Amino acid sequence: MRSVDRAGGSTARNVLGDGRERFVVHLPVTAVDLPAALRRARVITRALGFLADVDRAETTVSEEDAQCVRHRVFCDNLLDGRRRCPRPAAHDGPCGRSGG
Repeated sequence: MRSVDRAGGSTARNVLGDGRERFVVHLPVTAVDLPAALRRARVITRALGFLADVDRAETTVSEEDAQCVRHRVFCDNLLDGRRRCPRPAAHDGPCGRSGG
């Protein structure tokens, strides 16, 4: 199955290991500036944390007219037990359980 992207090109499908297609939900939420967008993204991601398929580590924000330039919301470092650091991206101090 192929689909057409916004630019009119063809895009290949992304298939999970068991043969099912994988789709990503894009949920436009606006904010007045980058700090506000990062805060909103953290709140939304945490609110949806009960859903197993929400990949918190991949949460990003971008300017509306520069969507190819993305700002990571959460730290992407792995902790013991293969869990990711819950702190904001580029946080001060060591990775760990304390939020922010």
